[in-house]
Amino acid sequence: MATILHPSPIFGPILSRRLGVSLGINLLPADGKVCTFDCVYCECGLNAERVPHSKFPSKDDVLEALEVRLIEMKQNGPTPDVLTFSGNGEPTLHPQFGDIVDGVIALRETYFPNAKISVLTNSTRIFQPNVFKALMKVDNNILKLDTVYMPFIEMVDRPVDTYYDVDLLVAQMARFKGHCIIQTMFLCGQVDGKDVSNVGDSFVEPWIEKLKIISPKMVMVYTIDRETPLRTLKKASREDLDGIADKVRKAGIVCSVSY
Repeated sequence: MATILHPSPIFGPILSRRLGVSLGINLLPADGKVCTFDCVYCECGLNAERVPHSKFPSKDDVLEALEVRLIEMKQNGPTPDVLTFSGNGEPTLHPQFGDIVDGVIALRETYFPNAKISVLTNSTRIFQPNVFKALMKVDNNILKLDTVYMPFIEMVDRPVDTYYDVDLLVAQMARFKGHCIIQTMFLCGQVDGKDVSNVGDSFVEPWIEKLKIISPKMVMVYTIDRETPLRTLKKASREDLDGIADKVRKAGIVCSVSY
């Protein structure tokens, strides 16, 4: 299936299912993907097929391009609901991530003080003190936790060049003391002939127990929306997503659903 790469360092705005009018900030190269996961559902494609040849954009390049775009939007619209760090991989890999976050906050205050700042991260680098500190500063610290079942993580999220331990990760997420949003992809289908559906109780119930430990301000439940690298993956049903969201709410946690 066709997948996409985002322009760098600024793209959009786009209408996000979960965030509204979102201006994207891509701290990764425009011609490839750099990530500590190699998710089989990633809209940017698989890592090996998207090896970049250009460098990360510099802090100055990011902030200058962002200011130009914000000035244009101030003059011509639309008004952004959110400035979102996402793009072609894991944004917290940028060596100047914390400094860029500070710069984006300053520009937001100048041009669109009502806009939120969001970071979409796969959570693998939240153990880094500088990353943790930066994520505490943004409005929406959106952390990925697709399941707590390691065989699924190894087949679907596929961590690369990073140590991944669910219990350690959950404990670190809890250190945000509620200043985080958990984002979870639910899907169906197969990978290499093996079922990777994570909508059943055997996946959902242990995941909810970890959510109780993390105590996020919100959980975002979603499913495949764009084309993926594998044809064997399928969207989770509306019925399954609604059922999962109801269980999260019964646990006392705010939950949104994107179909």
